[in-house]
Amino acid sequence: MTTTPKVPLLPHTPWTRVRTVLNWVNLTTPLGLLVAKVGGADVRRRGRGTYVATAYRWGFPAASAFTVGSVIVSRHGEERFARRPLLLQHEDRHCTQYAWCLGPVMLPLYVAGVGASYVVAGDHWSYNPFERLAVLSDGDYRRNPPRWRR
Repeated sequence: MTTTPKVPLLPHTPWTRVRTVLNWVNLTTPLGLLVAKVGGADVRRRGRGTYVATAYRWGFPAASAFTVGSVIVSRHGEERFARRPLLLQHEDRHCTQYAWCLGPVMLPLYVAGVGASYVVAGDHWSYNPFERLAVLSDGDYRRNPPRWRR
């Protein structure tokens, strides 16, 4: 009998406790749980005050994993994060960004970052400050050069 690998737990720090409270107070974690539930995902609580929602069924957004508040949502199962712990760390950094940006303000700022990156590089990540601060390579993104250099 094979067992499904578990998502690695990340340790709590004083900051992650503050981040958890901020993301509940700014309502992004409840929003993330709602998005996951409506999308048919299986939600499980993980370390650092985060939740991992797997088997998300909607086609939007196009990313295979995304974060809303302290909820990491993925179309894949837990084994994806177990095999790729850097992806979990990348998404965990987005949880922190929601706390920094006072929650709901993160969403329009992120969309602005997507727009800027599309203008500069033709993708949503290369010049998006939120993706760059979350470490592009950990999220399986390759930085593309600006369009005018191609």
